[in-house]
Amino acid sequence: MIIRILSVAALMLAMTVNAYSDNVPRAIIAKVGTSVKATDGSLTITHSGKKQNYSAAQSMAQYRDTAILSPKSANIHPNGKKYYVNSLEGCKTVVYDLATHKRLKVINHTFGDKDSALWAPQSPLFRFTHYTNRDVRRFSGKPVESEFSHGGRYLWVPYYRRTFDINAQDPSAIAVIDTESDRIIRLFDTGPLPKMITRSNDGRTMAVTHWGNNTVGLINIAPKDPKQWKYEACIPAPNELKLNFSLSHQINRDANSGLLLRGTVFTPDDKYLLVGEMGGGGIGVIDPKNKTYLGRLTGCSAPRHLVIRNGYLYLSSSSAGVVQRCALDSIVAAIGRLNNGRSVQVRGWETCRVGGGARTLELSPSGRFAFVACNSASRLCAVNTENMKMIAEIPCDSYPVGLAISADGKQVIVTSQARGAGGNAVNIYQVDYTEPEPVLKAPVEKAIEKEDSTAEMSGLRYLPNSKEQPTEFNTPMLIFSAAVLAILLVVWLFRRNKNKKTADNGL
Repeated sequence: MIIRILSVAALMLAMTVNAYSDNVPRAIIAKVGTSVKATDGSLTITHSGKKQNYSAAQSMAQYRDTAILSPKSANIHPNGKKYYVNSLEGCKTVVYDLATHKRLKVINHTFGDKDSALWAPQSPLFRFTHYTNRDVRRFSGKPVESEFSHGGRYLWVPYYRRTFDINAQDPSAIAVIDTESDRIIRLFDTGPLPKMITRSNDGRTMAVTHWGNNTVGLINIAPKDPKQWKYEACIPAPNELKLNFSLSHQINRDANSGLLLRGTVFTPDDKYLLVGEMGGGGIGVIDPKNKTYLGRLTGCSAPRHLVIRNGYLYLSSSSAGVVQRCALDSIVAAIGRLNNGRSVQVRGWETCRVGGGARTLELSPSGRFAFVACNSASRLCAVNTENMKMIAEIPCDSYPVGLAISADGKQVIVTSQARGAGGNAVNIYQVDYTEPEPVLKAPVEKAIEKEDSTAEMSGLRYLPNSKEQPTEFNTPMLIFSAAVLAILLVVWLFRRNKNKKTADNGL
């Protein structure tokens, strides 16, 4: 009997350890020079270079860049000459030449008294309620995503949090970089824990999603003079969070943030703003003109990133490890059925499984191919959108999260965020197509005159410090805990069996 109990306990322990070990991928270092050809022969991907800050070994010296510290995202300038990498934990944006990948500049996101002229007037939409006894404009910002405006003249960079705000519950900030000088020329307060920022198609509005409290801010950027740009609204999604966390110890704000607002995109006519609700399992719909939340579209996997191209809405789902798309006409028709903030199910989603932790998604210039950074799979994956089949995957340094594709589709930049012993790298890939891709032109924003003078998942848990990773369990502690539970189970069953025999003998 005891042997049987011990066998069962050992099996339970093994299953527990295996289950959780699968959730903690080992650190991967992708080899430069690796090449893969698509299964349908349509393209070839070659790992052509990298920037890394995890090894000082002589063999890795040519790739070393100490400005890279947990890179969160990348964005290639519309002119195709340079690209920007947001070094989250380094509080820097690093600028590289796209042709040579030589570092051009490091933009520091650290501010003090000397930077007071950069600040826009404080908006009444964002008030400090916790850090009221300090100078809130003395801080370093942790840059997350970015978006260009005015044909690439400006780059907008939101900060995950100000460094003093350990639980990201007071207003964060957004920097505006003039890409001609690569200097910060404007700073705005914004809501807590902003992540995604996007530009309307007419170039008149910037929308920033506040992961920290379920709200979306709208900034009017129509005037020529950046000093005249200002917030027009901060729109709450359902259940806006009221934040009152500790000021002395850090909690997991990536887990305790309600709907987990992420991917954000305007419909082509700018009539609607679509926002991925990773924690709500759907897509929130905002009417930017009337500044109201209309409701939620469901039927898809929990969306992380959203892209609209060629009449389709594409999304990546980190929790499901898939890329999905649905005809935009079906999306708009479903929006027409929304009223009073209710949910409407959208049918007709096409799904392609790519790999664990599907994060940033971008399409080639023609829209024929989708590229996605798969975080836990440590892969860059390519999907043929004509049949929604994965056609290629190539290794990437651990924990890829951000991704950008050049205007000609020939270069893909992937950031690997630091996590434990892995990540902390930027991987560079060359893509060769069997059929040439068109070259995307920079957006023409006729509604705005350019300024010439120089004037920024449902059910998933996350790690602190903005890692935006599914919770990584401590494997040794799990093994120990499982072993203790197994021993306690054995002792309890043994004592129960002994007591039962004693009772039987007394009858």
